[in-house]
Amino acid sequence: MASGLILIVDDDQPFAETLKKILATSGYSAVVVDNGEDALSTVSVDPNAFALAILDIRLGEEDGLDVLAALRKEFEDLPAIMVTGFGTVKTAVDAMHLGAFDFLEKPFSRERLLTAVERALERYRLLSENRLLKSQLDATRDYSIMNTQNPLFIKALEMARQVSPTDATVLLTGETGTGKERVANFIFENSSRKNGPFIRINGAALSEHLLEAQLFGHRKGAFTGATESRKGLFEEAGGGTIFLDEIGDISPAFQVKLLRVIQEHEYLPVGDTIPRHTDARIITATNRDLKEAVRGGFFREDLFYRLSVFSIDLPPLRKRPEDIPLLSSVFIERANKRLGKAVRGLSIDSFELLKSYTWPGNVRELENVIERAVILASGEWLRPVDFHIPGQNIAQAASFQPDGAGPLLSLAQVEKLHIASV
Repeated sequence: MASGLILIVDDDQPFAETLKKILATSGYSAVVVDNGEDALSTVSVDPNAFALAILDIRLGEEDGLDVLAALRKEFEDLPAIMVTGFGTVKTAVDAMHLGAFDFLEKPFSRERLLTAVERALERYRLLSENRLLKSQLDATRDYSIMNTQNPLFIKALEMARQVSPTDATVLLTGETGTGKERVANFIFENSSRKNGPFIRINGAALSEHLLEAQLFGHRKGAFTGATESRKGLFEEAGGGTIFLDEIGDISPAFQVKLLRVIQEHEYLPVGDTIPRHTDARIITATNRDLKEAVRGGFFREDLFYRLSVFSIDLPPLRKRPEDIPLLSSVFIERANKRLGKAVRGLSIDSFELLKSYTWPGNVRELENVIERAVILASGEWLRPVDFHIPGQNIAQAASFQPDGAGPLLSLAQVEKLHIASV
């Protein structure tokens, strides 16, 4: 239930008070005014205090649609429900075009009112989260993947903040797509080394010998094709940070050499006999269970203990369902910029659809799914039918009711009826 106030704009005082009492019995607080000027001035005092407006179409000599237009102009994200005892198809069309969330024709039941209110407040909650996310993004670099309301991820980020100012080696664990590289970047950007280089290398992408040559460098003639000496990444990363991704996939032989770097801060370039010193900070990451790898004999126990002095585990997206609206907002904004679209966000039912999926590819998969949906979207809000989710066919997606579903017709249906009637 939303904590914001509900503004009732109606010149029928007995009816307005009845609405207020019905809302109060369901835990909602409401403020009653009887004209458009008071409606605007009341919300203006504290726009963040109001989560919904309920307006009558007829307000004495005023047109409720004019009041709706004025409210939407000043407070774009404030949802509005229009009520009337003189409803027509054209009035409904006009209200929806002006941005009304729902349209109730008197007499309506208590259940119909509360259902409309709950859905409108849910929309307001999602928009509020989007605003919060955008303000957070303005204060940071591209750390959108880390905007969170999830306790597990908040704890992980707090650990990242605490370790950032130190030179401690950090091990990031978590499934593929959970944001390990972004967290590594975050640690680097908040460290005293932020003006130095940040170099990433994937331990699973290179053979043992190529990985060694990349990290440690080599002397001229050390191997076929080594026509000149070359610095390694540990030397290049001096004064900065080196990020070793997929550390669980490196060979046992290379594990011994990496252990020496971590313990002694020195290494041997390929083909050389003189050790080199490095002051690069090391951040590592893996999607494997290193404890299990140690038990299976695939990963050195001594290296594991050196790496796990300070480890941060990033939870999968299926354990962060409350973050789906926040992350989706960022990915929609990115896709809009890339694709020249103007999608505003998720419908409530789309959020429920996304929340019901397990996301084996985690945040990376969510971003891909969102981008595809933005490409397919034909309106301002992403609907379930816009999404392609493994295990969900079009018929299943279409079974999710669109926002405002119930006795009222959709805007498209109302428009068709209006066209047929003129």
